[in-house]
Amino acid sequence: MDDSVTRALSHLFYAACFTCSSTLSEGRSEIGRMTMKEATTFATAKLLAVAVAMFAFGFALVPLYEIYCQVTGANGKTGDQYQATEQLVIDESREVTVQFLANNNANMPWQFRPSVRTMKVVPGKMYETTFFAGNITRDSMVGQAVPSVAPFHAAEYFHKTECFCFEQQELAGGDQIDMPLRFIIDPQLPETVKTLTLSYTLFDVTEAVRASVAAE
Repeated sequence: MDDSVTRALSHLFYAACFTCSSTLSEGRSEIGRMTMKEATTFATAKLLAVAVAMFAFGFALVPLYEIYCQVTGANGKTGDQYQATEQLVIDESREVTVQFLANNNANMPWQFRPSVRTMKVVPGKMYETTFFAGNITRDSMVGQAVPSVAPFHAAEYFHKTECFCFEQQELAGGDQIDMPLRFIIDPQLPETVKTLTLSYTLFDVTEAVRASVAAE
């Protein structure tokens, strides 16, 4: 585990907690010197500030989570788009079972599921499947899928040549999409690994994207 990444994540978390705690503590001392109306207005403003801070921190967790997993290899985080430097040897002597899972983050209302739950694959061959996403709300939203592979130590052998997780997915209210995934299981996958599970968690990053566009 990279110490600098761990320290950065820890510092950010404690900074957020300290800010919220300090804000509330200062609020209590100030309220004691105010009239009822002033105290109500002051408390409302403080609570709103805390809510905005924690809301922003929540959006920051998605990219921080990705950076942390890429650096440390934790949670079976898979790498970026795979580009073969040499042709992989197809190992016809074995089969590996690949399971597909789809999960929504707590605040993501979309429908999200794999088109197939399992596949039998031969290491070295390329395979293709899809994941379905449907925006069941009336509003346009942007989703970001974050992948992980189990067992964790096998993540480096799961190569994605095309994946919807490489890009953010924007869907208008009521829209649906079948998102492609192409992958290869590396023939160097340890023979003790018989089953791989590729899991995606879908996050709502709509507000973060809008904030980024507005800041440009």
